[in-house]
Amino acid sequence: MTGPSLFEPGMIVKHPNQPEWGLGQVQSAVGGKVTVNFQEAGKVVVDEARVGLVVVSYG
Repeated sequence: MTGPSLFEPGMIVKHPNQPEWGLGQVQSAVGGKVTVNFQEAGKVVVDEARVGLVVVSYG
């Protein structure tokens, strides 16, 4: 069971292991899965438990 997400729609984040993806905007965060629309990679679903997305802006 997962707790509430640290991420909310509208937040701007970056992926620590994929800097070439550029900044991304959180679209949704449900059940530990965060959907982010990255500038260079498009929509990517990230597992919150496995990847520590870095918050750049709170929207």
